[in-house]
Amino acid sequence: MQTVPPALERLISDLAKLPGIGPKTATRLALYLLRRPASLALTLAEDLRLLHDSIRLCSGCFAFSETDPCPVCGDARRNHKLVCVVEQPGDMMAIEKTGCYKGVYHILHGVLSPMDGMGPDELKIRELYKRISSDNLEEILLATSSTVPGEATASFLIDQLQRFPIRVTRLACGIPMGMDIKYADKHTLGHAIDSRLRVEG
Repeated sequence: MQTVPPALERLISDLAKLPGIGPKTATRLALYLLRRPASLALTLAEDLRLLHDSIRLCSGCFAFSETDPCPVCGDARRNHKLVCVVEQPGDMMAIEKTGCYKGVYHILHGVLSPMDGMGPDELKIRELYKRISSDNLEEILLATSSTVPGEATASFLIDQLQRFPIRVTRLACGIPMGMDIKYADKHTLGHAIDSRLRVEG
């Protein structure tokens, strides 16, 4: 005997395919949508439909955008000679929230991971080389994650970028604000030592 209506079961199955959503959370979300007015579900369905119709990749930095160029690439007040290289669009969003960075971006859309079939040709690396040559860039800021694939990607790019007359910098890694130094793991503490800055008196 089937206790879950087929339409509800299909929605639970679809939601469970999303990253970080297990069957229990998918069931909770599906039941929430079912209990709310139908207009909420219709609005959500329309927003999902428009997602792929409205959003494309910026031809400059490869961010998700409804315009080309995206608002960051199209902003004349930004430093277009400074390019921050990130793994995914979410990384760009996180950096933008700080309000500290005034350059532009280049999104790789992944990291080097041979086990997952992700080599240099699967990332937007060739496009980065073209930007360096055509846009007369002055600095590349590598802002990949401090994971094994992120570090491998940064190391690969550092090696490859040696052939260009450009300054290459790396996002500093170290002790988080408010953290007691004795609780830092040895890798974090090691990065903090390696990324130390000169103190001006």
